[in-house]
Amino acid sequence: MDSAAPCEATVESSRATVTKKQNPHLSDDETVRATYAQLVRDAATGSPESMERLLMAAQEAAYRFSLLVCGHPEDAEDVMQDALIKTYRYVSRIEEPGAFRTWLYKTVRNACLMKRRKRVDEPSHHLSIESGGASGDGESSTMTVPDSGRPADQQLMDAWIGERLRRALESLSPAQRAVVVLRDVEGLSTREVAAISRLSEANVRTRLHRARLLMRRHLEGV
Repeated sequence: MDSAAPCEATVESSRATVTKKQNPHLSDDETVRATYAQLVRDAATGSPESMERLLMAAQEAAYRFSLLVCGHPEDAEDVMQDALIKTYRYVSRIEEPGAFRTWLYKTVRNACLMKRRKRVDEPSHHLSIESGGASGDGESSTMTVPDSGRPADQQLMDAWIGERLRRALESLSPAQRAVVVLRDVEGLSTREVAAISRLSEANVRTRLHRARLLMRRHLEGV
């Protein structure tokens, strides 16, 4: 499964700020990173339009990540709102505008962890993002999202990544899913994923390799 550049519509529409024509040497991912960086810089100076664009892009990315990785649709909205509030309040304090996505996903990840710790009735098969993904009997544990009635959140997931891929992601442990989503769905670099996940780059590569194999097996078995 090859890595792919993120697909935030707002960032795509904002590429008038940093375009391939203006910077033909940039890759798609570098263009997205540069666009985010420019929005952060402009928003930090008090530009309402740039702040609005940045918040719209952050909203989509934060919601997608929390819904895919944290696993609770009812928590995704709260996590997203928390990320947006922090973006609005602290955008001027971001020292590396080009690393905005790393900062955003760290914020979302931390909020997800807090939600999971507070959820006292958490089902046993919902593991911490930092968990190794093994259940009490030593078998790999997975997290599934109820699929009755095709709720709006799941319809959004289907539109973003497709039914078969969504189910393949659900077959992974939360720890594996976080790495796959960040690297292959959001298009972050291995170094960025390591910084967000608090893992070494070698561990990220190992976890990503295993997760891709599991997803491939799941897709082949569908």
